[in-house]
Order: sequence, then C-alpha cells, then structure tokens
Amino acid sequence: MDKTQYFMQGNTQHSGIMFLIEKMEEEFNNKNKDFFKNLLGHPDHVIRTRSVCILADIAGEESVIPISNVLETDPDELVRHEAAFSLGQLGFRSGLKGLCKALKEDPSFFVRHEAAIALGVLGSEQARKTLEESLSDPSEEVRKSALVALVNLDYISKTKQINRFTQMTGG
Repeated sequence: MDKTQYFMQGNTQHSGIMFLIEKMEEEFNNKNKDFFKNLLGHPDHVIRTRSVCILADIAGEESVIPISNVLETDPDELVRHEAAFSLGQLGFRSGLKGLCKALKEDPSFFVRHEAAIALGVLGSEQARKTLEESLSDPSEEVRKSALVALVNLDYISKTKQINRFTQMTGG
C-alpha cells in the first residue's frame, strides 16, 4: 500500500498531517516565519515541500538562506526541486550560489533542471558560466533548461533590463 492509499483510509498518521496542515494555514495567516523555518526539517516530505513554498511567500529575502540549505541538504528530490523553484520565484541574487551549486552537483536531473530554470529567471550574468557548462550535462532536460536560461540572459543583456517579462520567460 502506498502512502496516498494509507492516508485515504483515514489512518492516524493522515489525521496528524491534516491537523498540522490546518495549523500551517493558521500560522501562514499569522505570517509566522519561525514556524515554517522549523518545519523545513519535518520528517514528512509533504510538510517540507509546503513549508518551502510558504516560507518563500511570507519571508521574502529572509527565506533565501534556509531555502538554500534545503536545496543543498534535503534527502528528497521533490523538496529540493521546490526549493530551487522558490529561489527563482523569489528573484533575489542572494540565491545564486545555492542554485549554481545545485545545477553543478545535485544527483537528480529533476533538481538540476529546476536550478537552471531558476537561474534564468534571476537573470544574472554571474550564472552564465555554470549554465554554459550545463549544456553538456548528461540529462537532455538539464541541457534544454540551461539553453532556455542562457537565451534569457542574452535577451537581458541585449535590452539591458530585468522586468516581469524576463522573469516570466527565464524558464
């Protein structure tokens, strides 16, 4: 039986998760950043994934360091993927180092792909060398994502502006 079937049968673990998600909504409405920072280490990947996205929303640039730590250390590739996505959506250059490292070193192509896209969204020339190196990644998805990001960097370089359009088309 997989986890979804287990939860759908009303098992107590599911009830506990639902209780926690209700508490998360309450703390989201209170903009309780510390609550969500603490949940980044929760044993359940569903809670960690939601916490990354919520923390990015309520904490802004303050969330870059904890989300970058998740990107580097979380054992689950889905959670790391969401961390890369969130760093791109946040749009702060302070996320570059973690995203470049993930693009170079993460064992999951899923995470490397999202790190490349996020770097394109950030639109920083500081990411160009890493993105160019990723054009020879073993994964076709990563190579394609790096190309999308590089085209966005080229467009930004030509127009000398980062705006909503370039952030939407960075990946």
